[in-house]
Parts: sequence; structure tokens; C-alpha cells
Amino acid sequence: MRFQLLGPLALADGPDTVVLQPSKPANLLAALLLNANSTVSAEYLQRAVWGEEQPATARAALQTCVLRLRRLFAKHGVTGTAIEAVPGGYRITAEPPTLDLLGFRDQVRRAAGLDRDPEAELHALRDALALWQGALLANVRSEVLHRDEVPRLAEERLRAVERVCDLLLGLGRCGEALVDLWTATRVYPGHERFHEQLIEALYRTGRQSQALAEYRRVKGFLLEELGVDPSPSLRRLELSILRGEDLGSAGPDASRVIRGETVPLPAAAAAAPASSVAVPVTTPAAAVPAGGASAVAPAGGAALAPPAVSGVGPVPAVPHFTGRTAEAAALAARLTEPAAAGTEDHRPLTVLVSGAPGIGKSALAQHVARLVRDAFPAGQLLVRMTRADGEPRTADEVAAEVALALRESGEGRALLILDDVVDADQVRPLLPPVSADGPEPAVVVTSRMGLGGLIATHGGWVQRLTAFTDAESYALLLATLGAERVEAEPRAARRLAVLCGHFPAALRILTARLLTRPGLRLADAVDWLGDDPLARLTLTDSPDHSVTGLFDRALDRLDPRLSEAFTHLAQGPPELLADRGPEDEGPVPEAVREQLADAGLLEDGPPGPYRIHDLLRAHVRRTARIRDRRTEKV
Repeated sequence: MRFQLLGPLALADGPDTVVLQPSKPANLLAALLLNANSTVSAEYLQRAVWGEEQPATARAALQTCVLRLRRLFAKHGVTGTAIEAVPGGYRITAEPPTLDLLGFRDQVRRAAGLDRDPEAELHALRDALALWQGALLANVRSEVLHRDEVPRLAEERLRAVERVCDLLLGLGRCGEALVDLWTATRVYPGHERFHEQLIEALYRTGRQSQALAEYRRVKGFLLEELGVDPSPSLRRLELSILRGEDLGSAGPDASRVIRGETVPLPAAAAAAPASSVAVPVTTPAAAVPAGGASAVAPAGGAALAPPAVSGVGPVPAVPHFTGRTAEAAALAARLTEPAAAGTEDHRPLTVLVSGAPGIGKSALAQHVARLVRDAFPAGQLLVRMTRADGEPRTADEVAAEVALALRESGEGRALLILDDVVDADQVRPLLPPVSADGPEPAVVVTSRMGLGGLIATHGGWVQRLTAFTDAESYALLLATLGAERVEAEPRAARRLAVLCGHFPAALRILTARLLTRPGLRLADAVDWLGDDPLARLTLTDSPDHSVTGLFDRALDRLDPRLSEAFTHLAQGPPELLADRGPEDEGPVPEAVREQLADAGLLEDGPPGPYRIHDLLRAHVRRTARIRDRRTEKV
């Protein structure tokens, strides 16, 4: 007997399959199987079965559901698998042969060990994906499981499909890859890597016009539905196709994406021009937290930016940039002011844009760079200081790439945007002039950190961003959703902005969701969002674009002791954030609170009070509740 989760919840015995009817016991069984071999707290199971609003008799009713499942097991001859009552909750045991989810994960792990044999790895992944039988848990009526568990499982499948297509392209089986990619791109229109693979496969099979048409289609979708441009790698791929360039060998040794990294080309191919090699690693498009119709297109007479190298490329335009009028004007003035007369210091002008994760630092820096492009005839470069997985890039690696890009730039000054800097040590090697005779770059640093030590040692000017004002939030909704829709329901629009905490990233995600539902009234959206803002401020076809994911990645960067202190502050009363003076620092010392403020997680601070953004506080409390439920002990 085998349990099936990767589709409708079912029991299978050889060719015979019993699909369970929607019921409370089915909800319970799904929750246990999703956490097989682990203790699941009774409180979490009650939420999975009944939702957030539970009956007073939920604990007793849970025991009844367990008994019904045990009778079901006996009826269908399930042996070797039992639901155990353990301290704090229940546990079900399973192995890969008896639970398809564990079998899928076991096959994926086995495939990862076969990366030296692409054919064997492909075969193993095909076997793993064959275990998926349709819509996940289609017969399980649990809002909690569909909200918390199904997106995570869907992401595991997407990674496996993406890897299969990479292997097919690397093996030169482009026609076979097209079969999977046509479906994947239509089911997941916001997943850019699938589009990139499809365009590459079309071009390699001699269908250049179809490849370009597909690029135009995905570009239109991203701009119209999400307000973002295609990723740099997609744009570079289009350019290579327009030029009719050879993408390189399609054999197993060709450069191709493998688990987020690029395998080096053989020596002969590596010597070719950068634009002729195989498709580079996908760089996810930035989740632009502010939009507006004032984004500036490149001027026809501006110097062309140097060819993009890994992690370094031209500064993209920010679609629908809105708000930050005073900040943009101040930053533009600072970057374009003339040097002091008689100065011999060739150190680059440094401007730091700091603030909480998702507050709009990158959007502001990129927008201003386009505004002041005439002052930097050598071009403007966006330098990504972290990889796609959030890991910081080394200072030496970045310095070498920047030096190469500047050598290929035009005459005069250049502007560098060092985006998402983790600490000052990443920046310092880039601040001395590249050469006494070369262009003296101005540097804009965006970072969640305050980087006070960098400013103290190297000088510079700081622009710290906070949440939008009411007027800026409303303007963003107008710019992205359109005046007709917003002005028809102005009170609802303002209520949506409040529910998003006037947080740029939250507003941007909300507008992307509303754009995909043009018939949804804003008043109805208020009720829908207000039920669970954190769960609904996410793009379902792109789980990485979510408020919770944004906060999780920021908290993961913290030292564990700081993370523990921040959790304590977020769960406690506002009095914990008060400045009580040196004689009574409270349970979280002033120095720790200052470090959290420096990391962009606390706002303001001495001499005024510290504050935690409402969305961030709610996220920490929710995460703590989920953790406590899963580890509850009697």
C-alpha cells in the first residue's frame, strides 16, 4: 500500500487507487503525511483540519479523526504504517516506497549525485517527476495546507523541471525540451528561466523568428502584468539572436546553468566573444518597490554602456517610478555637484542609500542614475554585490569585474551602483581610484546596513529611506493600476495602502496581483487582503517575490544572537523598544538595539524611540507561532 500526496490524496495498491473524499480526516492525513516521520503538534493539526476558527471541541474531535483514519487503514489493508500518539501531538511513519513525496525527494537526491553522467541524471529526474499525478491535494479542503505547504511542494517540482530542461539543452536534445517548455511557460508565465530555455531551444532548432516572437511575448507580459523588464540574461539572449550569433556547443560540455552556477566553457569556446557563448546564468529581475511613469529612457547621444560581465551591467530603467521626489532630487544634486576647487583627492564621491529590506533602495538608485546620465558620459554600471541565492560576492571578484568594465567604458566620469552591499569590507577595495589618469567614478551604495564605519573612514553622504507617505502610496496605486480604477474607489485604495503598511515592496506585490485580476473591486480586495496580509502579499507563480520571503532572507543574514533579540523585541510589548537610559537598558541592551537599527530592522532610535514596522512585527510573530506549534511539547 502506498500513500499519494503529489496529486489528489489517495491510497494505492498496485494498479488500484482509492482517491479519498474531501473530509476532516483527509485534511488530517495530508497534514501528517506532509510532515512524515516528524511529530506534528495537536494545535497545528487542528488548524490544518478546521482552519484558524476552530470549534471548542477541536481537541476531542481530532482524536475522533485519528480513530476514523485508523479504521480506514484497516479497511484497505494498510500495514507497516500507523498513526502514533506521541507527547505533544501525532506522528506517521513512512518510507520512500510507501509515500510518493519521500520517493520524489529520494530520486532527486539520487539524481544530484549523477551530475557527471547527464543521461543518468536526466533519467532519474524523469522518474521522480513521473510521481506527480495532477493538482496538489485537489481533494483536501484545508486552507492552511494550501497556503503553507502546497507552494513549497510546487517549487520543488519546478526546480526539477527546470533541471530536466537544462540537461536536455546541454545534451543537444532541444526538440525534446520544447515539449516540456511550451507547457511550463504557459502554466508559469512569470518564471523567466523557463522562457529563457524555450527561446534558446527554438533558436537552436532553427526557428529564429519564433524565438524572437516568444521574447516579445514574455517582455510584454512582464511589463504589462508586473511592471518589470526582462532579466539581463533574457535581454542578452535576444541580442545574440538578433545578431545571429552561435550560442556555443549544445553538447554536454557546453556552458549551461547547473544549480544556479555556470559550468566553464572548454578552452576553445571560452576564447570566443562574451556574446557568443551559451546563455548566461539567469539574474532574477529586481522586485522594484516603487513604480511610476517618470522612468527615463536612454538618450540617443549617451555613451553606450560597456558589455555586461558577470554581476556587472548597464543600469536598467525603473518602470512606473513613483514617490521619493525629495530624495531623488537630493541624490541627483549630490551626484552632479562640481568638485571643490583645488582638490587633489581622487577618491570617488560616495553616496549610501540605506533602509529596511524592500524599502526601495535599488529603485531609487537606478532611477536617479538614469536622471543624471548626462553627467556620466562613461556610462552607469549596476554592480550586484550578492548572488541570486543571497550569498555575498567577494571584494576581489567584484573589483576585477568593475575594473574590466571601466576599462571598456567611454571617456569621462562613470557612475557605479554597488547594489545590496552586505558589509563595508565589500566596498572599500572599490573606492580608491582605478588609475590616476582614468575616469573617477562616483559610487552609490545600496545596503540594508547603516555602514557607519565606511562613512567614517571614507566620507560620503547618507540617504536613509523609510516607508512611503500616504500620498506616495496613493500615487503608486494610481501609476500602476490606472487612475480610472483607483479614483473609482479612492477610500478602498487608501485602505489597501494602509494594509500594506505603506511599504513599497508590499505595494508593488499587491499591484502585481491586482493587475492580474482587472475585474476585482478594490473594496473586495481590501477584505481579501485584510484576512491575511502576509500570506497574500506574494506572487503565486513566483514565490520568491513575497513579503515573507523578503523578511526571511533579511533575518537569515543576522547573527543568531541578534536574530533571537529581534524576535524577543517583536513579540514583546512596545515598552521593550523604549530608551530607558544607561541605568535600565531592559532585556535587550542599547548596543543590540542599535545593531538591529543598523541592519534596517528597527526604525529611528535614540534620542527618539525605536519602532518595528507592523508587517515585519507580524511576520516574526507568525513565524514564532508556526515554529512553536510544530515543536509543541506536553
